[in-house]
Amino acid sequence: MSHYTDWTIGHVHSGALGWVSMISIGALYHLIPVLWKRRSMYSVPLIHLHFWLATIGTVLYIASMWVNGIAQGLMWRAFNADGTLTYSFAEAVEASYPGYYVRLVGGAIFLAGMLVMAYNVWRTVSPPRREPVPAPATA
Repeated sequence: MSHYTDWTIGHVHSGALGWVSMISIGALYHLIPVLWKRRSMYSVPLIHLHFWLATIGTVLYIASMWVNGIAQGLMWRAFNADGTLTYSFAEAVEASYPGYYVRLVGGAIFLAGMLVMAYNVWRTVSPPRREPVPAPATA
């Protein structure tokens, strides 16, 4: 029932966003301080914020795709008493619009988490700010 529906796309994205990207992000959070010889990342609370943004974004993204896929599969297999299709392909796509909006919101939340990570990485690898030393007073 899932072939050619959004369920399959949601399944693939659950692996890509939920597994591959989260493992890669975790590895980067570990490696960046090591490579730049820092004690830790600039902000651990920003790491926590990124984790929750990525998790919530991923769940919204994939859940909307799974729900859309089930609806599409059921609509494409619905038959009238005379054997004709109950819904056209266009009607199934139109019924998927709310899920596409949820998918957009989930993707935007995930992207916001990546921007938080980019800021945290930038602050981590930037050279430490030094206070200017006042010039000695001249007589």
